[in-house]
Amino acid sequence: IVSLGLLSFKAFQDKWVVPAKYQKMKNPTKASKDNIAMGKTIYSKHCKSCHGKKGLGDGPKADEVDGDLGDFSSAEFQKQTDGALFYKSYFGRDDMPNFEKKIPDEEDMWLVVHYMRTMAE
Repeated sequence: IVSLGLLSFKAFQDKWVVPAKYQKMKNPTKASKDNIAMGKTIYSKHCKSCHGKKGLGDGPKADEVDGDLGDFSSAEFQKQTDGALFYKSYFGRDDMPNFEKKIPDEEDMWLVVHYMRTMAE
């Protein structure tokens, strides 16, 4: 019983809670061909090394990360709101770095969100 309790606590602890403000946030940029291409460029520079070319969590640095890198093509990932993806990608947590200094223009991270949407199954 104690082990089961610890497992459920661990699962609760690992849940990435996104503040309501971000859950409800809409992407302020248009998902145009040019914006998606810019998002891909930013993703390639800052995200691909861990998350991989197709967002499968198989980048060259993936083995250095303790947490689950996720699968951007999965329905579970894609059902998240744009605001949730922005929040997790921009502010990070644990092994996921914070990008506020590396990507100071928030609009650029919104473009990455558009690009991540192209990775759906």
